[in-house]
Amino acid sequence: MGINFNQALQLHSQALELRSRRTEIMAANLANADTPNYKARDLDFKAAMASAIGAAQPLRVTHINHFLTRSQHPDELLYRTPTQMSLDGNSVDSEQEKAAFTDNALRYQASLRFLGSRVQGLMTAIKGE
Repeated sequence: MGINFNQALQLHSQALELRSRRTEIMAANLANADTPNYKARDLDFKAAMASAIGAAQPLRVTHINHFLTRSQHPDELLYRTPTQMSLDGNSVDSEQEKAAFTDNALRYQASLRFLGSRVQGLMTAIKGE
């Protein structure tokens, strides 16, 4: 029985890719915290991850009278709902963004460690140790 590297590493590599993309989005939010009328964006990580590994299938519209779902693409950027809008129309809450950025960074590191230990386990299996 052979080792399927794609199957063994898929989950964590997809998580790293999505976490990296989310980091870029939140960095852009923080960089534009003082830009008038800038709207904070975010990624629905759970939906994007489910889509990436093939766990969730989007609903299909088969008739013109069917309701459309919120988004046909789970990795589509969404607007973040502000707790309090500023007078200049900017929806970035710096403290909330910093907390989300830190949480995402910690989860990125965890995914990186899981991926590293998975590779190490596969290397051990290949060497027969």
